[in-house]
Amino acid sequence: MVQVYIRVNETPEHYVVAMCDKPLLGKTLTNGAVKFKISKEFYGGDLVDMRTCLKHLKKATIANMVGEKTVKAAVKAGLVHEQTVLYIEGHPHAQWVRL
Repeated sequence: MVQVYIRVNETPEHYVVAMCDKPLLGKTLTNGAVKFKISKEFYGGDLVDMRTCLKHLKKATIANMVGEKTVKAAVKAGLVHEQTVLYIEGHPHAQWVRL
C-alpha cells in the first residue's frame, strides 16, 4: 500500500492540503536558482494511504503536492491536469487554488 505525507490546515475560508511522496520529505530540490524545500513543517503531517489523501484533496480549496505517486494519483483522479505539472529535478509538482 502506497503511503504519502499529508498536512491539512483548515480555516473558515480555506481547506489547505499539502502532500508529498514519503521519500521526498525533508529534501530540497533545485532548478537553476530556485530551491524547492519539501519541509516537514509544510508537508510532514500524517503518513496515510492514497485514498485518504484523495478524500482530503477533493475537499481542498488550496492544494500543493510533490512526488511521482502523489501527483500521478491526483491526475488519475481528475484533480490535476497533466499539462499543468512542473518538474523539479525530475520530480513532479502541482498546485492549485479553487475560487
